[in-house]
Amino acid sequence: MDIRFATEATGDSAVLMACEGPTLLDAGKALDEKAQGAVTRAMAAARFNGGAGQVVEILAPGGLDFSRVLVIGLGNLERADALACERWGAQATRRTIASGAQQLALLIDALPNAGAADAAARAAIGARLGSYRFDSYRTRLKPEQRPSLKEIHVVVQGPAAAKSRYEKDSSVADAVYFARDLVSEPANVLYPEEFAKRLKKLESLGLEVTILGEKEMADLGMNAILGVGKGSVRETQLVVMNWKGARTKGAQPIALVGKGVTFDTGGISIKPAGGMDEMKGDMGGAAAVAGAMMAIAARKAKANVVGIVGLVENMPDGEAQRPGDIVTSASGQTIEVLNTDAEGRLVLADALWYAQEKHNPAAIVDLATLTGAVIVALGNEYAGLYSNDDDFAASVQAAGTHEGELVWRMPLAPAYDKMIDSPNADMKNIAGKPVAGSVIGAQFLKRFIKEGTPWAHLDIAGTAWKSAPGEDPVSPAWATGWGVRVLNRLVAQKFED
Repeated sequence: MDIRFATEATGDSAVLMACEGPTLLDAGKALDEKAQGAVTRAMAAARFNGGAGQVVEILAPGGLDFSRVLVIGLGNLERADALACERWGAQATRRTIASGAQQLALLIDALPNAGAADAAARAAIGARLGSYRFDSYRTRLKPEQRPSLKEIHVVVQGPAAAKSRYEKDSSVADAVYFARDLVSEPANVLYPEEFAKRLKKLESLGLEVTILGEKEMADLGMNAILGVGKGSVRETQLVVMNWKGARTKGAQPIALVGKGVTFDTGGISIKPAGGMDEMKGDMGGAAAVAGAMMAIAARKAKANVVGIVGLVENMPDGEAQRPGDIVTSASGQTIEVLNTDAEGRLVLADALWYAQEKHNPAAIVDLATLTGAVIVALGNEYAGLYSNDDDFAASVQAAGTHEGELVWRMPLAPAYDKMIDSPNADMKNIAGKPVAGSVIGAQFLKRFIKEGTPWAHLDIAGTAWKSAPGEDPVSPAWATGWGVRVLNRLVAQKFED
């Protein structure tokens, strides 16, 4: 979709900003005057009050060249910020992408908490993200179901400044698309080797990409991740993506680690059939890391960053890992596998070891669709954040707030740690009773973090995909690409020179 910045509104559809009151902002007031009050009359007739996300659509308004005008609410004007503009832009494209409109004009006003250039740039990013569709396998779409929108004109005073800001963030939008595509692909298409091949192509951006197969992992003693993939005919992979952009060549990198279970049946501890199709998305953490590395490389971040993803398929067959098996992880710690459906933590155990052993990172963030328990606790609005370092946790939270990818700090404590002690091995992969499931998963991972290394675990089971559309128009109904933006922002704010 072509996005342009201009000072004059052209196209067949226009979108106006309004706030609670309801009150049109300046650009809307000018258009309404030209339409002899048709816009405000429509707002009154629809009982529109300017609430965030509220929409009035006016077809063929008199006195205007536009065949369609939308008024979309920003909510309270004093609280409306750049993120509100982003959601406004996303909602505008969601409402018009298949409406028959070909050119959409977004009429931007400055806000108390966002200057005109910033508001315009974020609205354009929202328009990009809100227009995402995964239609790769839909061969019989009717004409009215196909996207009609071809151009978006962002109308603002000072378009050059707005365009410059937009271009700085456009690579992040591309990376979110990439992550969404990965999560949306069916598991018969995106299996570990194919996932690894797609990541290898990121070398064109300047990343160094290394792929370890099962032999290389066996030589390193990575029996935790290899155990997960024993029941699958697909070969397990570990992909290492290295970006060396720091001015100081030897600077310690930040490590981003992702769980990439390309399909999760639960293994021998098989899942119920209902909803199992969604387990093609159990590689959402790996997709987020891949997208973040793509964004970091595309914008030439002045930081050293290593992204590591463990890619595996968890299937039941005669070779599959059994409940009660004991494996020795690459760290040398032994794990009693009481439930083969608690496999993500086994994948991450060896990936985290590799990140520390081979790259000596200054800090680590891991992302995983780890537990259904985090959805019970936080729903689809927040990811669960666990950390061994208060300052680092605060940095992750700040990055998430800035990008609208919200996280909620959850506890770690010795009492939870004792729950995974095993009489037969160094630890077991689940607690003895079904309590605090997300905490237990994080507590397990903490055992694989070296003392003194700042670490944050993000349980994104509730945010990586959503079974139904939510209130945020930036996120589609399925794959959200959650995590790309928070990771990119964290690197930008805390780790760049």
